[in-house]
Amino acid sequence: MNASIHRRRFLQTGAAAGTLLGMNELSFFSRLGSLSATEVQILPGSVQFRPEIEPLVRLLEETPRNRLLEVIGARIKKDLSYRDILTALLLAGVRNIQPRPVGFKFHAVLVVHSAHLASINSPDSERWIPLFWALDYFKSSQQRDVDEGDWTMSSVKESEIPPADKARKAFTDAMDHWDVEAADRAVIGLARSGSADEIFQLFYHYGSRDYRDIGHKAIYVSNSRRVLEVIGWQHAEPVLRSLAYALLAHGGENPAHHDYDADRPGRINREQIGKIRSDWTGGEIKSGVTSEIIQTLRSIPADETGALVIKHLNAGIHPQSIWDAVFTFSGELLMRNPGIVSLHAVTTSNAMHYAFQTCADDRIRRMLLLQNASFLPLFRQKVLKPSPEQSLDLLEATEVDPQEPQAIAEVFREIDKDRLTGAKKALSYLQLGHSPEEFINTARRYLFLKGSNSHDYKFSSALLEDYYHVSPAWRYRFLAAGVFNLRGSEGKTNGLVERVRAALS
Repeated sequence: MNASIHRRRFLQTGAAAGTLLGMNELSFFSRLGSLSATEVQILPGSVQFRPEIEPLVRLLEETPRNRLLEVIGARIKKDLSYRDILTALLLAGVRNIQPRPVGFKFHAVLVVHSAHLASINSPDSERWIPLFWALDYFKSSQQRDVDEGDWTMSSVKESEIPPADKARKAFTDAMDHWDVEAADRAVIGLARSGSADEIFQLFYHYGSRDYRDIGHKAIYVSNSRRVLEVIGWQHAEPVLRSLAYALLAHGGENPAHHDYDADRPGRINREQIGKIRSDWTGGEIKSGVTSEIIQTLRSIPADETGALVIKHLNAGIHPQSIWDAVFTFSGELLMRNPGIVSLHAVTTSNAMHYAFQTCADDRIRRMLLLQNASFLPLFRQKVLKPSPEQSLDLLEATEVDPQEPQAIAEVFREIDKDRLTGAKKALSYLQLGHSPEEFINTARRYLFLKGSNSHDYKFSSALLEDYYHVSPAWRYRFLAAGVFNLRGSEGKTNGLVERVRAALS
C-alpha cells in the first residue's frame, strides 16, 4: 500500500468508507484539534524516539480517547501519511505499555501488524477502518497500563552499551541466562550494529524456545519484524528493547536452572535437530502423511512430537506436509473448543510459519518447525473438553444455496446461530467452487463492522493469510474451521462504528 495517502485520496476513500458504515460523510474530520507545546514535551527519564516521529507519538499519547479519531482525521487531511500513523502507533504502545505479560493490555502492540494486514488487503474505501480501530484500542490499553502502575520504557544509559564487536555475544549470554538488565543493554548495541536479518534470526530462536504466554512471544517477534519492514529499520531500537524484555518473562525461578514444562520440548528438540537429513527442505508432499500426523497430534505428548516430525522428514516427506498438519490441527482445536486459548494455536502457528519462511539459519528453521509441532499438544491439553472430540478431517459439508451471493450470505448468517453448521456450510460453499477470495473479503468486512477486540483482528488476519499457505487438499477445511471465531452478519455492530455515528449526529 502506498504509504503517503494524501488529502485527496483520504477524501475519496473516506467517503466510500462512510457508505460502508451507512454514513453520508465523515464531517467530524473537519474539526481540527490543536497541538500545544506542552503536549509534545518529552517526559524526563523516558525513552526518546527519532525527532521526526516523536511529536506524532506524543500526540497519540496525550490526546484523550474521545478526541483522538477526530484529531488524526484532521491531520490526515493535511497530508499525514498512513505509514507515519502506523509508526507512531507502534512506538506509542512500545513506550507506554508494559510487555509483561505478553498479552492482555499489550495486545495494543501485538495487534498493530494484524490491523495493517487487514488494511492492505481491503478495498481502498475500507483501508482506514482497521487503523482507526487500532488507534482507539491503543488508548484503551494505555489507560489500563496507567491503572496497573503506569509503566514507561526508560531512557538509554549510553555508557553501559557494549561495543559493536561484543554486542551479539553479550545479547545471547544475557538471553541464555534470562538476565533482563544485561539483555536490555546488549540489544541496544545489537540494534545499532547488526542487520535486521541477523538480529531477527536470534529473536526467532528466543521467541520460540518456550511455551509461556501461549505463543504470544513468537507472535510478538514475527509481528515486530513485519511492522518494522513497513515503517523502517530506523525505528528498531525501542521495539527490540521491548521485545527482549517480553521474551525474558517467565515467573518463578530462573528457567536456566530448572526443567519447567514450558521449556522441556525446546530442550529435547535442540538435542534432536542434528538427526534431520541434510536435504530436509525437499521431499514429497503427501496428504496421507498429513492425516497421520493430525491423528497422532490428538494424543501424543509435547516432548515426543519433535521425534514424530523428524521421522517423517527423514522418510523423505516435504516440510509442507508437516505444516499442513500444523495448520489443520490448530483449526481443529478451535473447532473443538472455541476460545482464547485455541485461537492462539492458529495465531502462533501463523507467526512461527512466517519466521520459518524468512529465517536463513538452517538450524533455527528446523527448530521452528519442531517447536510449532510441539506446542500443539500443549494447546490441546488446555482446550480439550470431555465431550466427544470434533475431527476437522471428518467434517462433512452441509448443503448450501448453489448461487454464490445467496450461499455466502447463508454461511455468515449461520455463524451467529450455530457455528458448527456454519462451518459445514462454509465447506460446502468452497467445495462448490465458489470464490474463496469473496469469502475472505466478506469475513474481513464483518470484522470491521462487528469485531470488538484485538483477537478478532489477530485471528482473522492469521487465518485469512494462512489459507494460502495450506496445500489445496486441506485449505478448505482450514478456512471452514475459522468460522468458529469469525464474525457473522447478525451480530451487534461494534462500539467504534457507533462512536463514529454519534460523532456525526
